[in-house]
Amino acid sequence: MHIVSSAAELEDLLGLPAERDIRKVRDTLHPRYRDWISSSRLCMVATSAANGSCDVSPKGDPANSFLAVDEKTVVIPERPGNRRTDSFRNILQNPHVGLLFLIPGRPQTLRVNGSAAIVKDSPHADLLVVRGHRPTLCLRVTVQEAYFHCGKSLLRSGAWDSSTWTPRGLPSHARLVKEVEELPPSLAELEQYYGPSYSDRLYVEKPRIGAGS
Repeated sequence: MHIVSSAAELEDLLGLPAERDIRKVRDTLHPRYRDWISSSRLCMVATSAANGSCDVSPKGDPANSFLAVDEKTVVIPERPGNRRTDSFRNILQNPHVGLLFLIPGRPQTLRVNGSAAIVKDSPHADLLVVRGHRPTLCLRVTVQEAYFHCGKSLLRSGAWDSSTWTPRGLPSHARLVKEVEELPPSLAELEQYYGPSYSDRLYVEKPRIGAGS
């Protein structure tokens, strides 16, 4: 096994990018980029801590829930989750983030790189209410780079082609969680938790441990 250890070796193996692939990178959001962000329902947020450890966190909402406020600013609402706050903790140490905006059915993606801040009581929060949930925190990203990415990876994977989907090729999520995480709840309890009612709780804050009824 040979480890590639230099940019020169990479270029020798893979070649250089075409001129248009270099020139397509912008430092502001073109109006079409802003349209794409508004239409997107899924965004991957990549962050890195000061020590270099990395995290990628998916953010999903109905269309028009990611805001391209102006040509330099994107706002992403925070929704109820597991409270690990891995991305936010990384951003507190290192504000540089990478965003990947996807639109179901479209193989292309929009890549946005920039500097992030965690905003409490964002002036845009009232525009981001979904099912009665008004985000307490929002991620505000100041754009440094933005460009469309080709659709080859999504086309190769057949990600949007439902004929290729095999959701039952693995055990249920409840069974996977029970086997991997060795949680105390029974499998039946986990199956109920991750069952059809799970979708009804997407915008409901989970009670904190020890909180009153």
